[in-house]
Amino acid sequence: MNAFINRRLDFMGKRRLAFLVSGAMLLVSIVSLLFQQLNLGLDFTGGTLVEVRYAAAPALEAVRQTLEGAGFTNVSVQTFGAPTDVLVRLQQAFDPNVGAQVTDVLRQGGASVDLVRAEFVGAQVGGQLRDQSGLGMLVALGVVMLYVALRFQYKFSLGALLALIHDVIIVLGVFSLFQLDFDLTVLAAVLAVIGYSLNDTIIVYDRIRENIRKSRTDHMPTIFNEAINQTLSRTLATSGTTLLVLLALLLLGGDMIHNFALALIVGVGVGTYSSVYVASALLIAVKLQREDLIPAKKENAEADELP
Repeated sequence: MNAFINRRLDFMGKRRLAFLVSGAMLLVSIVSLLFQQLNLGLDFTGGTLVEVRYAAAPALEAVRQTLEGAGFTNVSVQTFGAPTDVLVRLQQAFDPNVGAQVTDVLRQGGASVDLVRAEFVGAQVGGQLRDQSGLGMLVALGVVMLYVALRFQYKFSLGALLALIHDVIIVLGVFSLFQLDFDLTVLAAVLAVIGYSLNDTIIVYDRIRENIRKSRTDHMPTIFNEAINQTLSRTLATSGTTLLVLLALLLLGGDMIHNFALALIVGVGVGTYSSVYVASALLIAVKLQREDLIPAKKENAEADELP
């Protein structure tokens, strides 16, 4: 492992290939978002929530099949807290008797099932959540751009912003392409991806700026490769341990946080990639120079200061 990390890998030499890969992923994601769109959950579309309690933990797939066989459509079933508590989501108008209907259907197989609650989530509330979440994401990206511009330079800000947009679109594209349920927990994961990706980008940017100031060469790809290789061990360690935790949540955390963990796994992977091949490589594309960070001295500066 140490021998691998100590190698000087030519990241910037592969930047054009990386741009093609990013372009392909973005194209697939955007096309899917335009034509398939997101499979919005009840948090955004409205519908009915029914919570039931079993005497023994049921098989969720069997519960889903039982309800679909009884004529219920767009059924989502997941555990809620204890393994015996099951939350049923129905994308249909609220019926005061729907809780009793769901419970009666689930009891037909001889299972002991009790109704805990039945609630309706209005579409108007879901629309407000959708609009406010979109606005919140735009505000987050705007603040990030301002922060990076003040801390570094506007070209760094442009690279960081495009990298974050790249990460968000790809995460949303995965959920659209596979029609995974997109609810508030997934939205929270997308916002967390913005923070994670930005943190990794800032680490790389700090080292790039430091190396530009102390390096004797003006060849930016060489300086960038050195900076990325110097931060590679930190990046791999951070991303690797984070992915281990997220994989544990994905496999053992239950249905409630399954899509949340999946969105973060995709986001961490794409964010680590974009810190190198989008945020950093774009600095070369926008022609970052030493003079952008170290203003050139005037030839007659000392003469101008004389009385």
